[in-house]
Amino acid sequence: MKRYGDADSYEDSVKSRFVDGDVDILIVCSKLLTGFDAPLCQVLYIDKELKGHGLLQAIARTNRLHEGKDYGLIVDYRGLIQELDDAVNMYSGAGLEQFDVCDLKGTIVDIMGVVANLRQSYTRLENLFLPVHNSKDPEEIEQLLADESIRKDFYHLLCSFGKDLTVVLNSEKAYQNMPGGERTRYQDAFGFYSKIRRSVKIRYSDGIDHKEYEKQMQNLLDTHLSVAGLKQITEPVDILNRSELKKELEELGTLSAKADAIRSRMAKNIHEKYEENPAYYESFSKRIKETLRQYQEKVITDAEYHSRICAIMEDYTAGVTDIKYPEKLKDNLHAQAFYGVTGAILFDELDKTGQSDRMAEESVYRAEKKQSKQEVVADLAIEITDIIEKHSKVDWTHNISIHSKIDQDIDDLFYRYECMGRLSLPFDIIDKVIENVKMTALRRFKD
Repeated sequence: MKRYGDADSYEDSVKSRFVDGDVDILIVCSKLLTGFDAPLCQVLYIDKELKGHGLLQAIARTNRLHEGKDYGLIVDYRGLIQELDDAVNMYSGAGLEQFDVCDLKGTIVDIMGVVANLRQSYTRLENLFLPVHNSKDPEEIEQLLADESIRKDFYHLLCSFGKDLTVVLNSEKAYQNMPGGERTRYQDAFGFYSKIRRSVKIRYSDGIDHKEYEKQMQNLLDTHLSVAGLKQITEPVDILNRSELKKELEELGTLSAKADAIRSRMAKNIHEKYEENPAYYESFSKRIKETLRQYQEKVITDAEYHSRICAIMEDYTAGVTDIKYPEKLKDNLHAQAFYGVTGAILFDELDKTGQSDRMAEESVYRAEKKQSKQEVVADLAIEITDIIEKHSKVDWTHNISIHSKIDQDIDDLFYRYECMGRLSLPFDIIDKVIENVKMTALRRFKD
């Protein structure tokens, strides 16, 4: 008590910590029935005679909405169900306005109705895998779940099934009124699909869905089910974290599962970094897509699929690409990125307008040296890099004035190249290059 000074300060501190979730259990006597709001509170243990207004106030403490909380649970040691019925009836008229309607709605739930919900959620989950030849084969199920939309349905259905199963297993009435064989079937199914869920989240690099529900699911597995070796799900390991990735892959059984896990992580990393250097990342994306296509069409075996994906991963983590950059860009990574961005647009335009052929035949820019379209675009990329570096100061990413200066400088650069006879481009092509360059610059030159 010395730490807080007085009883009121102590009580305020404890209440605040409970509301914030820092205190798991709070024991009170004739307190906190009014003027106290803790939406996080989900379970209320009552070991005191309560009636009417006071009982409704107590019940309302657990019936507030909160993320990850689906219901409030009352553990009654005094047999107050009749008192609760009387209280609801008593205040169902004029007195009801004293309570928040949301607090009283669903105060009493028919637990046998939850049994019906459990049966329905189990059936919906099982029906999802009707297309599978052998519904007990994890590999067949996991391959069906390669489809992202089916996988999302699976996560949602398993979540609903788990919530219903939790309520039933924690209700004495529901537990006793459900045949043992049926109860065991649901428990076994939840354990089986929980293993599938963990495996496919690793395999297809999915993040955690229903984060607040993860603890509830793990508690259900630990308390009511014997599921050996099932660890709690965490966020996917990055493809560049080789040691942690190796540990995750060891949890997967088949070569195709391991290949899928590597492929999905590379695809995710490529998607996140794509705008930093579109041409570079697209080169890996094409290799991955082609390998996957051959595997899906059964051109290559599981072992070949795994081997090729591993080879792509080695190149990806080492930065080895099949893109051929002009020698002058060898050590300039920013210029390489702008070379890829501008080249993707300009090479086609130069070929279409015949400027590529003239570059090969005529002496351009310097009388003593002929330049290919690759060399011209490389010079352009180097100068674009200089422009971006000049303007990319603090807070430049959201500064419209700086963006306008970049637009003008790059536009002037193209005008200078045209005056020197190096290339001539229509305005719409120049505008397209400028927009793509700025998009890449925003990803590479961060504040």
